[in-house]
Amino acid sequence: MQTHYPEAAGAGCASLRPADFPAPPRAPKARHRFTSSWSSALRNVLGRGQIHLQGSSLLSVRGGLLRVKSEGQEEIQDAVRACSRLFGALLERGELFVGQLPPEETVLAGSQGATRKYKVWMRHRYQSCCNRLVELLAHSSFQVQELALSTLMKFVQLEGMHPLEKPKWEGNYLFPRQLFKSVVGGLLSQEEDHSLLLSQFREYLEHDDIRYHTMQAAADTVARVTSGHPEVPLAFWDNAFTLLAAVSLPRQDCSVSSFYVKPAQLSDKWKVTHPKEHRKAFQLMWLGFLKHKLPLSLCKKVLVIMHDSILPHLAQPSLMIDFLTRAYDIGGAVSLLALNGLFILIHKHNLEYPDFYRKLYGLLDPSIFHVKYRARFFHLADLFLSSSHLPAYLVAAFAKRLSRLALTAPPEALLMVLPFICNLLRRHPACRVLVHRPGGPELDADPYDPGEEDPAKSRALESSLWELQALQRHYHPEVSKAASVINQLLCLPEVSIAPLLELTAFEMFERDLKKKGPEAVPLEFIPARGLLGRRDDLCAQCFTLS
Repeated sequence: MQTHYPEAAGAGCASLRPADFPAPPRAPKARHRFTSSWSSALRNVLGRGQIHLQGSSLLSVRGGLLRVKSEGQEEIQDAVRACSRLFGALLERGELFVGQLPPEETVLAGSQGATRKYKVWMRHRYQSCCNRLVELLAHSSFQVQELALSTLMKFVQLEGMHPLEKPKWEGNYLFPRQLFKSVVGGLLSQEEDHSLLLSQFREYLEHDDIRYHTMQAAADTVARVTSGHPEVPLAFWDNAFTLLAAVSLPRQDCSVSSFYVKPAQLSDKWKVTHPKEHRKAFQLMWLGFLKHKLPLSLCKKVLVIMHDSILPHLAQPSLMIDFLTRAYDIGGAVSLLALNGLFILIHKHNLEYPDFYRKLYGLLDPSIFHVKYRARFFHLADLFLSSSHLPAYLVAAFAKRLSRLALTAPPEALLMVLPFICNLLRRHPACRVLVHRPGGPELDADPYDPGEEDPAKSRALESSLWELQALQRHYHPEVSKAASVINQLLCLPEVSIAPLLELTAFEMFERDLKKKGPEAVPLEFIPARGLLGRRDDLCAQCFTLS
């Protein structure tokens, strides 16, 4: 009996023809029933007998490979929509094979029933379709990428609601992990930058189950790629960081209730329903990512979000000690950024870091006033030096080093550094000998050693802050005024430096322009008449114009 296929109506439309869907092998004893059920299923699924694809696009399913014969963007989108409609309906109706998928050739050559052969055959076509959609995530057109992603996520939702695997026990949590892992693997491309596509994927991360399985799939993908490649491309690291940074856990351990794949009934036995398990998966994801040698630019991005987006959500924040200490030892801007994370571990998790203040002292160089993260550094330095239990020699070394650097600092930095130094003197009265040492010896030379890396050996406490007195003659009046504070009593309350941390030269210039100067002072109360003044003036008596 000949199988009838749906014909496309209208000129200019391509239909699904027998050449496009090869007839499934027929069982010797059930040929008529198998071909009839396959044909009627296609009619019902493909829209009551018809499916239209624009232009010359043909959706071909042959040998387990889904391919689009036209490279046009619109044709590919039409083919993807056709696949979404076809296999979405098959999933909802339960017409795909459920269980461990056997090889296609073995089943079709066997003596199983026609219905089983049909379901196995369509299951293989569905698997080929998903593989092709994952490949389209790397298409040159973003519209095709976006459509392929939404179609795959639709299949994830439908396959979760209508599982293609048999539950191992009653109440077993079934999620299409393999399909979802292939989606995450396609997003973490090693050749292309998928930041725009990952921004579209971010909306799915609002669901608790998608976020949980994304963390697991991302950790597996990073482990697989790094183990198979001696040098991982930079594009992969950037895509991986973009995805990991998009995963945000709630601050509080609230109940897990937002599911993309909605189960019939939640069970407390499922790990996905426990916030504690989410924190563990979040921790494993980041630890697996940060244990590799990352590019310096990417290391900076991680450190920027470490204190706010990573450490608060870890089950054991102390496990980040190794990464933060390695970053702190690099020096430069990386060390400045690592301070935030180290401060949290020291302050909240009792981290004992040897020679911490020595390395913090080593970060003070002329470039500190010009780096991008200057405000963050001085905010944290102010916190680290706020303890009254610090030895006087240590605080004096920091005050002296900053005073020496202030001689070449720009005015906008000086307006922040000078109050910073005065606050140190207010907090630690033992250091006030730097500005007033009654009965002290006259110094012919400054005993301070600026090249000494150890603040205990710098002899700062034997020196004085003569640099602040020199800055009282600075060309900028506001700087001169700020430096003159040391001439006053230092028993006054501290001055908050928070408003001055982000001060820029442009803001200072704009502020000076808005200042209203004094009114014009008259220099002569009798207005002049003529070029030589009045007649009785000396100038008019001695000179004449001819």
